[in-house]
Amino acid sequence: MNTHPIKILVADDEEVILEIMARKIASQDYEVVTARDGQEAWNKIVSEIPDVIVLDLNMPKMDGWAVLTQLRLNPPTKRWQPVIIVSAQNELGNFKKGIELEADHYLSKPCQIEDILKAIRLMLSLIPQRNT
Repeated sequence: MNTHPIKILVADDEEVILEIMARKIASQDYEVVTARDGQEAWNKIVSEIPDVIVLDLNMPKMDGWAVLTQLRLNPPTKRWQPVIIVSAQNELGNFKKGIELEADHYLSKPCQIEDILKAIRLMLSLIPQRNT
């Protein structure tokens, strides 16, 4: 039986949005880790090893694109960690860039929290088998 809690990293520099997402995701019995900038997000990806990453693109210190690139290219983090981009950058070119950088899902802000929760559940359903 799997006793490992499902851990979701939420990275967004807008404090109100971060707080709302974290609270709603935690209400679904997920363990939530938050980050307010890209560098903090990267540090927590490495240290916390989240099961799913909810990532904004416009963040200080290191934007979401840099976090995603580093995640996909760095051998220690190369294991499959689903990334859901949640961003106001909703131009077609950004969707294409997300696909090229191997983002798993892309939601445009503003979006409903239920859409984020559905995306998290979808990503979790695609993980072959999580280790305890």
